[in-house]
Amino acid sequence: MCLIFGGRALDCNRPRNESSHKTPKNMKRKINLIVIHCSATPVDHDYTPDQMTRDHMARGFNSAGYHFYVRKSGYVVHLRPLETIGAHVEGFNANSVGICYEGGMTTDGKPADTRTVQQKESLLRLVNEFRGYYPGIKVLGHRDLSPDKDGDGVVEPNEWTKSCPCFDAKKEYKIK
Repeated sequence: MCLIFGGRALDCNRPRNESSHKTPKNMKRKINLIVIHCSATPVDHDYTPDQMTRDHMARGFNSAGYHFYVRKSGYVVHLRPLETIGAHVEGFNANSVGICYEGGMTTDGKPADTRTVQQKESLLRLVNEFRGYYPGIKVLGHRDLSPDKDGDGVVEPNEWTKSCPCFDAKKEYKIK
């Protein structure tokens, strides 16, 4: 059985185990942060969940580092059980959920917000689903967790270690 988000089952193509059946409400892991990522792949190329998993394993991870992957079609793939700590942003994995969307680069390899309408809808649905489970959960982009090099309490664009997710997730998912 997979978790249901936004009224539809997610593609849980991982072996079934006890932790993949847990819902956010009965998990032991404390979650207070959603980190949005992009796959940093050109918009005109497909990057499958299997490719991502292979690439992450080649970097030494035991699976894909993200919990969810949003394909260009808007289809959400569940990559890692929520109870399992992610491997997506150093120093913040223990208390976060990693959500990655396919794309983030132009056809010539420049960082860009390449999200489709369907991806935007699915990302918002996931964020809102987690807000229902964890009121007050923060949503940030990977770039927002870069080191604050000048120590002023704000991570400015010149301090980003990468552009990921190539849009202002903090602003877009700000609670209004």
